[in-house]
Amino acid sequence: MSQSGAEPFWVVKRLDQMTEAEWESLCDGCGRCCLHKLRDDETGELEFTNVACRLLDTRSCACTDYVNRTRAVPDCISLTPAALTEIDWLPPSCAYRLVADGRPLPAWHPLVTGDVDSTRKAGASVSDRVISEDDAGPLEHHIVAWPARWPKQRR
Repeated sequence: MSQSGAEPFWVVKRLDQMTEAEWESLCDGCGRCCLHKLRDDETGELEFTNVACRLLDTRSCACTDYVNRTRAVPDCISLTPAALTEIDWLPPSCAYRLVADGRPLPAWHPLVTGDVDSTRKAGASVSDRVISEDDAGPLEHHIVAWPARWPKQRR
């Protein structure tokens, strides 16, 4: 509960009822959704890489051109409540997925902590764990499992 006694918006509203500002604030800034993924054409199996979109600042985990990202990176996905039903690659800690499933936000989430940098401080982001696609070479050489797992928090 908030200090005023009212439940926070992410508890009382469905994703499709949120304002644009509320929707955007759900993103914890982990950067995991900005990592390249590989899908086997025959089996549909999904593998994650430690290679970030060229627009992701690999330290802050912020998109360097968020407003124009879909023009700069045509395959960038714009998350919407409807798109969530089709996307199977969001990390298990993704606030959009958690709220859609009626689950609580993680303790490190900026909406819970009041600190916009709390996800990175908790060790739950990709900060300093990834490389830019500009420096990566073949994605097949960068397959990792950790983006698909619940983040381990720093002690």
